[in-house]
Amino acid sequence: MKKEHLYLKRLTGMFSESPLLMDVFRRARFLEPLPYYVGAGYLVQTVWNQLTGRPAEYGISDIDLVYFDPSDLSFEAESEQIAEGRKQFNGVPVPLDIKNQARVHLWYEDKFGIRLQPYSSLEAAIDSWPTTVTSLGARLEPSGEWRIYAPFGLADLYSLTVRPNKALISKALYRSKTEKWHSKWPELQIIPWEDSSG
Repeated sequence: MKKEHLYLKRLTGMFSESPLLMDVFRRARFLEPLPYYVGAGYLVQTVWNQLTGRPAEYGISDIDLVYFDPSDLSFEAESEQIAEGRKQFNGVPVPLDIKNQARVHLWYEDKFGIRLQPYSSLEAAIDSWPTTVTSLGARLEPSGEWRIYAPFGLADLYSLTVRPNKALISKALYRSKTEKWHSKWPELQIIPWEDSSG
């Protein structure tokens, strides 16, 4: 438990040292009062870059911004948030990917061939993300307090370890993701699908 607390402190310290990431956290507040997180790859890859001595934005393809609004599951409502996000993030050099996790079940089967039950919360959505290391959400509250959600802990992040979270991802998709990441960060230790209970 003490080690996890130190990992958390180190994580928020790394976030604080990234001017771009801090700017992203501040701009993301347009989603309040809805529950939201900056999530997944953008956070993890920022840390990988710091740990491996690479430029802050190296290898980062987009910023994942997730929120939870079960009161309106329409495509139109999500599109409005996406449009507002583009406006709020104008000038940020990394593309923004905004998704209402409350409506993922409406399109997930068509895209990935897996039937998905509606998520009960934003945290429940993060619980099912493809790898244990990228199952991570963070936001900076207006008070200056950090809200971090990491259901599998942070040890894999600092050991540059990637293992599957088998809640939803297929073996083929896991292999595709990890091959892409390994080509950019060869230091990563990729745990084979077969060797993980994840």
